[in-house]
Amino acid sequence: MLDSSADRTMVRAMAGLPQLTDEQRRAALEKAAEARRVRAAVKNRLKMGSLTLSELLDQSDSDKVLAKLKVLAVLESLPKLGKVKARRTMEEVGISESRRLRGLGAQQRAELVARFG
Repeated sequence: MLDSSADRTMVRAMAGLPQLTDEQRRAALEKAAEARRVRAAVKNRLKMGSLTLSELLDQSDSDKVLAKLKVLAVLESLPKLGKVKARRTMEEVGISESRRLRGLGAQQRAELVARFG
């Protein structure tokens, strides 16, 4: 019978997952946690009105963390725009619910800025 660490190694190898040291795994977890904090802070700034959608779109061009924000989450964070209106807007503009900021086309960006500044 295999011990638990050998079991995990075998499962990782079978799944094609990379072999990480504890230090690498810890660093990856910290990086992911920091990215979540940054995205949450940006959504909060949108909700409070201290950041506009056009400013966020400009920042997302050079910031990989912001570029991974889902458009739906961004729209839902805008003041006076809930889940239903956000989804309806995305449908009207022709944006998939799974689309991220980096995946928006020029016309989609322009339409969102025209609607929400």
